[in-house]
Amino acid sequence: MSAIIAIVGRPNVGKSTLFNRLVGKKLALVDDQPGVTRDRREGEASLGHLRFTVIDTAGLEEADKDSLAGRMRAQTQTAIDQADVILFMIDARLGLTPMDQPFADLVRRSGKPVILLANKAEGNKGKDGVMEAYSLGLGDPVPFSAEHGEGTSDLLEALMPYVADEPEEDDEDEAWADAPAADTADEDDDPGRPVRVTIIGRPNAGKSTLVNKMIGEERLLTGPEAGITRDTISVEWEWRGRPVKLFDTAGMRKRARIDEKLEKLAVADSLRAIRFAEVVVVLLDATIPFEKQDLTLADLTEREGRAVVIGLNKWDLVADKQGLLAELKEKAHHLLAQIRGVEIVPLSGIAGEGIDRLMQAVFRAYEVWNRRVSTAKINRWLEGVLSAHPPPAVAGRRIKIRYMTQAKARPPTFALFGNQLDHLPVSYTRYLVNNLREAFELPGTPVRLHTRGGENPYDKSKG
Repeated sequence: MSAIIAIVGRPNVGKSTLFNRLVGKKLALVDDQPGVTRDRREGEASLGHLRFTVIDTAGLEEADKDSLAGRMRAQTQTAIDQADVILFMIDARLGLTPMDQPFADLVRRSGKPVILLANKAEGNKGKDGVMEAYSLGLGDPVPFSAEHGEGTSDLLEALMPYVADEPEEDDEDEAWADAPAADTADEDDDPGRPVRVTIIGRPNAGKSTLVNKMIGEERLLTGPEAGITRDTISVEWEWRGRPVKLFDTAGMRKRARIDEKLEKLAVADSLRAIRFAEVVVVLLDATIPFEKQDLTLADLTEREGRAVVIGLNKWDLVADKQGLLAELKEKAHHLLAQIRGVEIVPLSGIAGEGIDRLMQAVFRAYEVWNRRVSTAKINRWLEGVLSAHPPPAVAGRRIKIRYMTQAKARPPTFALFGNQLDHLPVSYTRYLVNNLREAFELPGTPVRLHTRGGENPYDKSKG
C-alpha cells in the first residue's frame, strides 16, 4: 500500500498547484482567489522514483464548526488523520501570517511526520519568508515553487525516509482524465473494471449528499448553501460486489447566469466528467422537477452519447407520490424523446431511500448502452419496417434502402446503406430510430444512425 501524503496550509498558499504537479495533470481547480478548494481530492502521484497517494485539502481557517468554512476544516482534519506524512505549506513571498502558527501547532499535535514547504520561493523571492519559517518549529523549511517546479529534488529528498520505493505500474488513475473516452473504450473490458457513473444536476439538487449516503461516509462537503461543490471528485465504491467509480460534480446553472471565472472552471470540469462517464445520473429536485436546465443537462448527456438515468431526489418531501411520478413519466416521454424510455427513479439522498433502485437502473442502462444486435436480426427487422412504411420519393425517384448493420456499441450506433440517403427526411430517420428502440429494447440510451452509400454485400443475386 502506497504512502498517503496530505497537503495542508492556509488558503491560497498553492496547495492545489502542487497537487496538480505531483499527479501530473490539472485535476484540481486553481485560481488566484483564496478558498477555491473545498472538498478533499485524492490522486496517485509520483516524484522521481517515489510513488504515493496525495490529498489536496481546503485551506485551514478558524471558523465555527457548523459554518461552511468549519465543515471544510473538518474535511482537512480527516485528511490529516488518514495521512502518513503531512506537507505543511506556507507562502514564502508573503512570509508568516498570524494564521500559520496555530495551524502549525495543529499538524504537530497530529503526531505525524511533517515536512515544511516554503512555496512561491522561485529565484531569490521569498528568502525572508523561508528564514521566518524556522520559527514554526517544524524543522528545516524546503524552499519550493509549485508553479515552476523549482526545489523538486529537495522535496524528493525530504520524502524519501517516509515513502517506500515501489515499481512504476500502469494503474488506472483515480481521476476521469486518465480514462479513455467511453465510446472508444474496449467493449470487452475486464468485468472487474469499475463502471464510471457521473452525477450531475442543478446547484443544490443534493448530489454530494446522495454520494455520501451511497458510500456510507461523509466523504464530500455538504450543506444548505447552493454551489458548495467546485471540483469534480471521484470516489471508489462497490455495489453488490460490482466496482463503481462515482463522480460528484459542481451544480450547473444556465450559461447566462454564470459570470464568475471560478464557476466557469467548475462547470467545464463537470462537462469533462460527463464526457468520460459511461452512465450519467441526471439528479432532479422532485419539488421543482423538469426545469429548463434539467432538460438541457439531459440533452447534453445524450449528445455526448452517454447512458442516462434520471434520479428524482428529495422524494420524501413529495405528498402525492404516485400522481407526481405518473405525471413526470408522461412529461419525460414528450420532453425527452431523444432518450425515450429513460428510467426515472424516485429517491431520497438524505434518508438513503431508493439507492438500490437507482443502481439497478444504472446497471440496466449500462447493459443497454453496450448492447449489440446481429446484422441478420437487424435486416429482418428492416424488411418489416420498410414494407410497413417505405421511404418517400425524391425528385420522382424513390430512396432505396439496401441494408443496415450495427457499427458499434457505447452508444448503439447503426449504419444504413442505400442510394440517395442524404435526401432521407429527418422524420423518416426518426421513424427508424424509434422502431429500433422498440424492436431491440434500447430505452433511455442515445441511438445513432448514420447513412452510407454502396451496394449490399449480403445481396447474393449480385455474386
